[in-house]
Order: sequence, then C-alpha cells, then structure tokens
Amino acid sequence: MKILLLGGTADGRRLADTLHQAGVRVVYSLAGLVRVPKVDCELVVGGFTQFGGLAAYLRANQITLVLDVTHPYAHTMSSKAVVAAREVGIPCWRFHRPAWQPKAGDRWRYYQDDSALVSMLKGCRTPLLSAGQMPESLLRTILKNDTVASVIWRTAVAAKFPLPEGVQWIKAIGPFALEEERKLLVDYQVDAIVSKNSGGDATYAKLEAARELGIDVLLQERPRLPAADKEFNDTDTCLEACLSVCSPSIHDQKDSQQ
Repeated sequence: MKILLLGGTADGRRLADTLHQAGVRVVYSLAGLVRVPKVDCELVVGGFTQFGGLAAYLRANQITLVLDVTHPYAHTMSSKAVVAAREVGIPCWRFHRPAWQPKAGDRWRYYQDDSALVSMLKGCRTPLLSAGQMPESLLRTILKNDTVASVIWRTAVAAKFPLPEGVQWIKAIGPFALEEERKLLVDYQVDAIVSKNSGGDATYAKLEAARELGIDVLLQERPRLPAADKEFNDTDTCLEACLSVCSPSIHDQKDSQQ
C-alpha cells in the first residue's frame, strides 16, 4: 500500500508525518509556493506536470490510494485528484477541515464570486482582504467603489503585478493571535474583512476580533467539488481509516525486515 497525500496544509503535514511514523509508505505533495515544510517521508514539490500529469505519476510510482488534504478552496487540484484516481483505477479519499460556523455577535455575509463581493463592499471605507491571491482587475474594481478610501491586502506571497495606488500589502503567514488581529483592525480602521471560510484555528482570530469590534465579515462560499470515494472532516477518523487499509502491508514490510 502506497499513499499519495496531496497536502499544503497543516493537517496534511501532520497526517503525512503520523502515517510515515506508523510505517505507511506515503508521498507528500505540495505546490511549495509559500514554504516547503520538513517531513520525513518522500516529498514532491511543484505539481505533477513535471511527471507528465497526475495519472502518469500514479502509475509510474505504483500509488494505491490518493488522499486529498489540500486547502478547501483548492478546487483544481481536488478535481484533478478524483479524475486521475478514477482513470488509474484507485480510490481517492478527501479530508477537508469543517467550515467555520457563526456565533452570536458575528456579522457574516456570504458571497460566491467577484462581482458579488464588489457589490457587497459598497459602503465600506477600508476593507481588509484576507482571502488569498486576487487578480489586479478585482483590486482596481474594488477601488472604484465611491466609498472605498484604501484597501489592506494581506497574503503570504507578494502579487506578481504592481499594486494599484490605494492598496497596502501586508505579508503575513498564520497562525495569528487575537491580540495581533485586534490591533491590525483598529490601527488600519478596518470596517470589513474579506475571507475564505477555511476552517481551523490558524486564521480564526480575525473573526473573533471582528466579532468584538462589530466589523462585517464577507466569507467566500466553499467551491463544490466532485465526490471522493470517502470524505472526512475529522483527522482522527481519517487517520484510522488509512491505517486500517494499510495495516496488512505494514505488517508485511516489518516481517520482511526481520
């Protein structure tokens, strides 16, 4: 049994490490655009075009299970994983952490696409964009809103284009502390936060700070993905399932080493 774990998230790295320590043959894959973590298992960085595509890689490396633990908004990679696994004839499982749920005092609204976001930002003066990379055209369109005086844009990686006047970029990689997020919102007089509904703890503090300060949060809805053969939203359950199907090969591997 050999697992290709599509990662790039903290959950992915932890699952890869735990499976490797348990004796599972696992290959950890990530784009590597932000940083490349240190893992003990085999690592693939930069996608699968370099190998002739994902299906070709699965065949050449005798992968028997694809485990998708990418970001919940990695629509392209998650879709390719299902298609490639089906083409090769192996299962594709998926773990995505649960979406955040609103609490009392939250002022959340949801949007599906860029045009809806631009419309919802009407009336805002200083929005904080914390939904990852955005095209230059979207930034310029947001700035055309009569009420928008400036845009604070926080990402882990700099844009590949000159920033329009009125956009202040902040480089930052989570996790973020509540005190830091509160200070950011107050110092820049942010009156709306734009975010993906990523789930997890690493970037949740901004939502807590927004709740305390009465700031609107505009959350991008999660993309619809093709169904995987099994889907998990709890790491322990996902880990147990992987270990269950891998246990015979683990025992065989240990026996051959004795």
